[in-house]
Amino acid sequence: MEKNLECASTPAEGSTRKSGCKKLIQSIGMQKIIVFMALIAIYVFFSVFSEAFRSTDTLVSIFDASYYIGFMAIGVTFVIITGGIDLSIGTVTICTALIGGMLHNTYGLPIGLCLGISILCGLFFGLCNGVMVSILKLPSFIATLGTMMVTRGLGSIITKTQSITYPLAMDADGWYRSFFRSPDNFPTGIVLLLALAVVMAIVLNKTRPGRYILSLGSNSEATRLSGVNVVKWEMLAYIISGGFAALAGIAYAATYSTVMPGTGNGFELDAIAGVVIGGTSLAGGVGSVVGTLLGVFIMSTLKVGLPFIDLQPHYQLFITGLVLITAVYADVRNSRRKN
Repeated sequence: MEKNLECASTPAEGSTRKSGCKKLIQSIGMQKIIVFMALIAIYVFFSVFSEAFRSTDTLVSIFDASYYIGFMAIGVTFVIITGGIDLSIGTVTICTALIGGMLHNTYGLPIGLCLGISILCGLFFGLCNGVMVSILKLPSFIATLGTMMVTRGLGSIITKTQSITYPLAMDADGWYRSFFRSPDNFPTGIVLLLALAVVMAIVLNKTRPGRYILSLGSNSEATRLSGVNVVKWEMLAYIISGGFAALAGIAYAATYSTVMPGTGNGFELDAIAGVVIGGTSLAGGVGSVVGTLLGVFIMSTLKVGLPFIDLQPHYQLFITGLVLITAVYADVRNSRRKN
């Protein structure tokens, strides 16, 4: 550890040390280092200006806000890497949660089965997006915007505009909440989020589907000419996004209990902002699940911390928008520099 981090030494060893430091920075990624330092700076800022922010409950709240944003962000990372976008993940999150809760409350189905059906619904919505983008050749912006509207309306239709309440932790069917919060208030959901992030990072960087998805964003035509079925792998990216949006719906229901129809639009902005802040290029071909997770924690810290310094929701939106614009600008400048 000391050999890797020690950048200054005797003249004879200087060049070797510098070379080691450069390789270390390259392996970690300068973007990730900057994002991590920004996360620390934001947390310290809120801690300095608000004594109430410096509490364990606040940290738990940050984790709670990270679950559903994090799952959405991990999934949409794969879509953005292909050069596309998925605007439907926010409403898919709420719609799938409404479907699962309605099946349990109205028809008495076991909660485990209902949660499984929710995930299947998310995969189906992702498949629909994939078909429209990959086979029908619709622009991803338009295709997923349409799915956003459909799922937002569908959630209201199937629940008859009534809110859905999920079982509480003390209920017999509330066992699923232990995946996100233990009885002693430990945020176990962070373990699940990190575990799935590690799995998807391996999928993206160490498996054939991940490499094909990355190559789609770099040069789709060259990938097609090399014999890769670009339709198949582009569809897979949207299916992954839909499935993780459904996981986000389960996390949201487990954290906040009540799910209201007609909501969810706007969630996708937090997730996409986290992805872009984490270093995934909107031009495609470049992305990192680890970077996405760091970006998500920045968005969650802002969401939880801003009210502690007495900023109203419209100021929160304003600041979040500035953060997103800055991240996109940095991405554009980086792409121009490489070209």
